[in-house]
Amino acid sequence: MKATKNKSSSHKSPVQKPTAKKSAVQKSSVRKEKVISVKPSGKREESFFELVFEVARQIPRGRITSYGAIAACLGTKLSARMVGWAMNGAHRVKPAIPAHRVVNRNGMLSGRHHFATPTRMEELLKKEKIMVKDDTVVNFEKLFWDPAKELAL
Repeated sequence: MKATKNKSSSHKSPVQKPTAKKSAVQKSSVRKEKVISVKPSGKREESFFELVFEVARQIPRGRITSYGAIAACLGTKLSARMVGWAMNGAHRVKPAIPAHRVVNRNGMLSGRHHFATPTRMEELLKKEKIMVKDDTVVNFEKLFWDPAKELAL
């Protein structure tokens, strides 16, 4: 028997394998389009930051929560830093967002440097009768408000 050469190397298949590199024409024709969902009420779907702001607005006066608790409430436990980014820009949003009521998982005022002055976050908490010592909320566990439980989401 005569050995035959592998025809696949010399014969091109009508089905081309996708290549990793794309030409400039292909790149320009493939564009990501932003999809905006519309709710039955007619409102557009909310962004992650808008959802964070909505949860933060629910925090009662005299109570505090954590970045991680808000993230977990929204179903993204690993997004505590994104909640922090949202709180960082909360001062520009109307209606007002009580960003001073959101602290880290240990009760520390880790976001205090993003307020008008480094002491402003503590001042706002003290107005609500929340005691702070060494940039940490006193009785953190007692004052903790868990949005997942309280909002029953």
